[in-house]
Amino acid sequence: MPGPKDLDPSSSPRALLGAELRHAREKTGLSQEDLGARLFVSGSFIGQLESGTRRMQPEYARMLDDVLGTEDFFRRNCAASAKSKYPEHFAEAAEAEATATEIREYAPLLIPGLLQTPAYTRAVCRAYQPTAPNEVIEKLVAARMDRARLLDDPTKPQLWVVLDEAALRRVTGGREVMAEALGHVVSLIRRNRIIVQVLPFDAGAHASLEGAIKLMDFEDAPPLVYFEGVGTGRLEDEPTVVRYQRHTYSLLSACSLSPKNSLALVEAMAQDYVHEEHP
Repeated sequence: MPGPKDLDPSSSPRALLGAELRHAREKTGLSQEDLGARLFVSGSFIGQLESGTRRMQPEYARMLDDVLGTEDFFRRNCAASAKSKYPEHFAEAAEAEATATEIREYAPLLIPGLLQTPAYTRAVCRAYQPTAPNEVIEKLVAARMDRARLLDDPTKPQLWVVLDEAALRRVTGGREVMAEALGHVVSLIRRNRIIVQVLPFDAGAHASLEGAIKLMDFEDAPPLVYFEGVGTGRLEDEPTVVRYQRHTYSLLSACSLSPKNSLALVEAMAQDYVHEEHP
């Protein structure tokens, strides 16, 4: 099995911390599992810190300095890696998403952020924060569009989305906005950039009735699953949890329309919104 890929410490503060953590750990002769045990986390958690997949939090920085004898290096430098343009509950997931090689997502209520148009995002953000100044909303829109640039790469990450029919039928921002949003999804599908399946209403009860799923795989780190609620979110790397959510996603896919039929439905709904807006 090939060894872990070397990080370029100059590429980002997180890469610097990851490279230094790997160097300090190996210098002390500890495995990732050994170090994780001393911090009361898994070895895969340490691997994600070293690969830059996870953000280093201050409490772990303090513990690492103590265990590895690095004086206050991680304490002093972890603040730089914590700066983010994303909401706090989502920042770590967004940054992990940027390094993923494969993303699988189930969206029960909204078109996922990576597939949104500016107008759709603006409507969503305004609904969440109805009294926020326009400049606050526009910063959120800009950050989400910056995330979506992941799809400018023609092949990576591979993105596979199961869209609940509710996300297609909820008129977010008006019919013109929905027509544009679904047209954008159709364009990405027709460019063979994403895989989309629609989970129809008539599928009935399904394996993820309680919420969204985002599974992320990486070249040089263990997989993660992200769970999100209103204003909250968490990343989970526990293998049994990730395995369970993979199984859940497989069940969702099995209940969904084929990619071909899903494309036809999304395309038809986009046209319906256009015709309803301009009879």
